[in-house]
Amino acid sequence: MTEANASARRPSGELEASVLAALWAADGRALTPADVQRDLGTALARTTVTTILARLYEKGSVSRTRAGRGYAYLPVQDSPGLAARRMRTELDKSGEDDRGTVLARFVSQLGPDDERLLRELLAGAEEAPPAEGGEVS
Repeated sequence: MTEANASARRPSGELEASVLAALWAADGRALTPADVQRDLGTALARTTVTTILARLYEKGSVSRTRAGRGYAYLPVQDSPGLAARRMRTELDKSGEDDRGTVLARFVSQLGPDDERLLRELLAGAEEAPPAEGGEVS
């Protein structure tokens, strides 16, 4: 790969984020790779869009149903739900020994408004009954 090609590459995850944004904008309507390609309005090849959708399916970020010879895709969560799932995945990767450190560093990097919001959410969670599976939602 030449230096010019490397600098033209998108940051990791940018294509997945763009594809998810197109799916969220469809308001519950399943989209085929051709639909996503059209909605993105970019010069991406349909095979690239299909590959991105397949990877999102493998990660559990989208569901799919048969549509002719291919598939139509739907996001399994909205944007905030997906962000929360990613945060939880990263926290789980840290292991039990580092979990407290990871959470402490996360909280220490919050701004005052986010810290206040987190405190309010935690206070509300303490008052709520446990969700299915025993976790507080």
